[in-house]
Amino acid sequence: MIKSEYFVIGCMSGTSLDGLDLAYIRFSLDQKWSFEIIHAETVPYSAEWRQKLKNLVTFSDAELKLVDEEYTELLANNINNFIRQNNINVLDAICSHGHTALHQPDIKLTYQIGNLKQLSILTQKTVVCDFRKQDVEFNGQGAPLVPIGDRLLFSDYGFCLNLGGFANISFEKEDHRIAFDICPANIVLNHYVSELGLEYDPSGEIASRSIINESLLNKLNELPYYKQNHPKSLGLEWVENNVYPLIDSYKLDVPTILRTFVEHIAVQTVKVFRETPKSSVLISGGGAYNIFLIDLLKAKSSIKIVIPNQDILEYKEAVIFGLLGVLKLRSEVNCLASVTGAKKNHSSGKVYQP
Repeated sequence: MIKSEYFVIGCMSGTSLDGLDLAYIRFSLDQKWSFEIIHAETVPYSAEWRQKLKNLVTFSDAELKLVDEEYTELLANNINNFIRQNNINVLDAICSHGHTALHQPDIKLTYQIGNLKQLSILTQKTVVCDFRKQDVEFNGQGAPLVPIGDRLLFSDYGFCLNLGGFANISFEKEDHRIAFDICPANIVLNHYVSELGLEYDPSGEIASRSIINESLLNKLNELPYYKQNHPKSLGLEWVENNVYPLIDSYKLDVPTILRTFVEHIAVQTVKVFRETPKSSVLISGGGAYNIFLIDLLKAKSSIKIVIPNQDILEYKEAVIFGLLGVLKLRSEVNCLASVTGAKKNHSSGKVYQP
């Protein structure tokens, strides 16, 4: 039913593997969309699940099918707990991204675990999910999907930059929304800092105390991906094939790797700022807490950097996947061809009833 107010749970699990983001959101439509985050929580993954999710690209088809079922149960349990703990009685849908297992759009492959009909059965709720698959079938990248939400909810900002597992950006250009993955970010930083027994580098402090390896930095900046035109997107497979082997070949200590890679993120990001000048950038994702990285962005550009309140900072992607689900329920466009390269704008995702 088409209406002007929706209550949904947005679920997001990203490549940084910090946990499952759950947000209970009210969306209202009065000429333009607005939202309110009513409850939000990040449910951390166990060490076992983090290891499993990190290695999905190595799984056989049979192993992936099994982990898909297990992950769907994990999702359902966490969502059911979230509903119970927050006494959620009004709910139009659960809108879930799932977790990306495989993403190779060049061979028309994208696979997110946790998008099974079983999620609807286990929660006894309407579920909207599997947002990427149709776009890839329409010759799109299947990513990024967040820019429709940037356009509808955060249009006051020139750029929307998300510093998550990957740094990705979206902006308006000649009446089209443009978006793409800039470069890897926390996926690489967290991978190397784990060698020090840490999950992440608090505030970028370890990186800030070390030095840049100029040779490695130049090699990173010369990777062919950065010369490609958008639409384009990155996945874990690309990092494992192109970034880790390159960094590991230098046999550097972890602080030097971190310092060099933070510089790489800053260089590639500021390049986008300069190519398409805007007045402001809204930064979200875990990388917004990396004070050293943010200071580098400020030092290398004159753009006004805006860090939002903590709810938006932590749950912006969960909010936007909630909106993608609402748009799907309304049979409205939630996937932009100008962003993904698909042959047309479309309303993507599957709707499951219990």
